[in-house]
Amino acid sequence: MEMTLRYYGAKFDTVTLEQIRQIPGVTGVITTLYDTTPGEVWSRERIRALKAEVESAGLHISGIESVNVHDAIKVGTPDRDKYIDNYIETLENLGQEDIHLVCYNFMPVFDWTRTELARKRPDGSTVLAYTQAAVDAINPEKMFETIAGDTNGTVMPGWEPERMAKVKELFEMYKDVDDEKLFQNLFYFLERIMPVCNKYDIKMAIHPDDPAWSVFGLPRIIINKKNILRMMETVNDIHNGVTFCSGSYGTNLENDLPDMIRSLKGRIHFAHVRNLKFNSPDDFEEAAHLSSDGSFDMYEIMKALYDIGFDGPIRPDHGRMIWGEKAMPGYGLYDRALGATYLNGLWEAIVKSQERK
Repeated sequence: MEMTLRYYGAKFDTVTLEQIRQIPGVTGVITTLYDTTPGEVWSRERIRALKAEVESAGLHISGIESVNVHDAIKVGTPDRDKYIDNYIETLENLGQEDIHLVCYNFMPVFDWTRTELARKRPDGSTVLAYTQAAVDAINPEKMFETIAGDTNGTVMPGWEPERMAKVKELFEMYKDVDDEKLFQNLFYFLERIMPVCNKYDIKMAIHPDDPAWSVFGLPRIIINKKNILRMMETVNDIHNGVTFCSGSYGTNLENDLPDMIRSLKGRIHFAHVRNLKFNSPDDFEEAAHLSSDGSFDMYEIMKALYDIGFDGPIRPDHGRMIWGEKAMPGYGLYDRALGATYLNGLWEAIVKSQERK
């Protein structure tokens, strides 16, 4: 595997490439053109400039997270083919610039949902958190207002103010979309893009829904082993794969994370590894990566990835805010750096223990 860190670009990220380069074992970044909008074509010139920026710091682009999917594609409106054509053009440009991994999601309206961005933990750190009771009490059109004060002046992915201004319109778009229709629209999208993915060896890695159940009555489909295997079997192409995010699949305690990993051998193209601490099945907070700080056995997750021969990029996911850092919630430097070194330590121990058998 290759250890990486997510990077939003110099204009948006509080963490610099120079700092990322100094984290032991981190050799690449997972990045994006953060100021593009869904449906917009990424030009080769802008992709090339992003590559040059990253490579000048002694790193390389390990993959893109995300090339966002336009809502017309998810809903299946009459103009979806126009936006799929644009997506294909972006994939062509990425492939021509030697980038071969794209993480994306197919979540309606909200890319992810948290009810708190700065819940204080006993050690004084702050973390992202979710309680179903809080969601049930919120008007979805006001959701962004409830967390906007804790963004530390950053623009949160999937919660861009211009998108949140259209929440009512977005809910109206999805009113007739159920799980099955969303699945069929995903299959249509994947079948359209697979030829260009095969041509340029681009691995599409779908990110799970977060949390892994319906929120505000919206459909959610990338939530469990059954659904993800259906997706793999329906579009049975090696380039149709997954981002295995332990923190997203893990929101549902019925998901056996190591078992899910082993069931997806050859189709996990990218991994997000993080820990959650559950106070109840529908009240959880994000923890340090260390197993004992949360509810997941991080050794078993990393061991499952090793057992299936996973050799793609991996990154520590949402970190705590610690040591007085002010950054995009979940995406500061310090705790993610600790997470990267911890995961690298687990991996080294697993590799050496297997070699010495």
